[in-house]
Amino acid sequence: MKYYCIGIKGTGMSTLAQILHDLGNEVSGYDDVKDHKFTQDGLEKRNIPIYYDQTHTIDKDTIVTYSVAFKEDHKELKRVRELGLTVKKYSEIMGDVIDMFETIGVSGTHGKTTTSSLIKHLLENTLGCNYFIGAGDGYADKKNKYFVVESDEFNRHFTDYHPTYAIITNIEAEHLECYKDIDDIRNTFKQFANQTKKLVIANGDNEEIKKVNYNTKVIFYGFKEDNDVVIKNMEYKESGSIFDLYIKNEFLGHFDIPLYGSHMIQNATAAIIMAKELGLEKDTIHNLLETFHNAKRRFAEEKIKDCVIIDDYAHHPTEIKVTLDAVKQKYPNKRLVTIFVPNTYSRLKDFEQEFVNAFQVSDKTYFTEVDSNREKQADYPGINSKKIVNQIKNGEIISLDTMDKLKDETSSVVCFLGCASVDKLIDSFKNLIK
Repeated sequence: MKYYCIGIKGTGMSTLAQILHDLGNEVSGYDDVKDHKFTQDGLEKRNIPIYYDQTHTIDKDTIVTYSVAFKEDHKELKRVRELGLTVKKYSEIMGDVIDMFETIGVSGTHGKTTTSSLIKHLLENTLGCNYFIGAGDGYADKKNKYFVVESDEFNRHFTDYHPTYAIITNIEAEHLECYKDIDDIRNTFKQFANQTKKLVIANGDNEEIKKVNYNTKVIFYGFKEDNDVVIKNMEYKESGSIFDLYIKNEFLGHFDIPLYGSHMIQNATAAIIMAKELGLEKDTIHNLLETFHNAKRRFAEEKIKDCVIIDDYAHHPTEIKVTLDAVKQKYPNKRLVTIFVPNTYSRLKDFEQEFVNAFQVSDKTYFTEVDSNREKQADYPGINSKKIVNQIKNGEIISLDTMDKLKDETSSVVCFLGCASVDKLIDSFKNLIK
């Protein structure tokens, strides 16, 4: 079959395009952004064509899918509809694809990408697996039995999925431009959980997760003693994190992970439970976890002499807080400088005080102006980066033209955070300190 992906450089759309290609389909796509994005690496590796205008032809039998960042009046969407082509939601196509396999659907407000990447790492080195990970990583082979899929709650995408196994890392207020309130969010996760065929693995420390009425068998994990799998004896070191797991008060094993923070221990625990359910031995799991490398833009580090540059996708206050806490765990004696690129006005509006609190651990905080591809500032009067950053200690606005503010941070940890592109800011900083 032939597929045409509009917004093909988006993290989800890029991943879907790669998977469709791997399954033997003819794939091409369109994007507004001509600058290189990390999500296009997998597309280029597969020689998937990317177009930036409306001069190319599209065959009549092509199925079109598009990113929700593209409005109905976008010129490329209008063009394919005028051509009479079939248009489907990307989550609908993804749901059809994963139904071909035994699927492990990884959901949660935070931690989806890392948990998916952990499970993928454990399985691809043992049983084999396909994977859809929202960091622009996708792969599929019809011969594989299992499919690890990051299952996004944005716009209720994951309600199109019917996984064999599901993981829920947490439920928290997020994407309030799509949901009425936390009850609406929780009920949508409930729908996803109860569409799961065999087993749900859920973070029992999360209050909203525990409120869900499950029709499917559930294993709860966490630090609290009332969970089915309990995390104990944690140690947080500069080299990573160490912990023990107990199932029904029986010792399962000791694990070392090259990851930082209690949230990463929880993510690893979910992956361990999933691997154990599929028959992997404790020692195999332990050894593989020690060699894990996280997905793109998840605590990605680069060192230039005494300076440490960290590139992370964190964009919600909870994610920002745990990321900065993890930096402090690994680099307790270094000055911490944070550059944040907000990507929606709605999130700044909904979590104003939470953003202020999240950055308090940083020694210096910079915000860029909002870089949004799906919202207009006119719809959110009075909401802007300056309003937030002025409430943060040592907070300041920065832009690509004023990066020289960072010229003296040659021995600091400098974190670039946000789900919008930060590549140009990082390149500018590298040139500055070199």
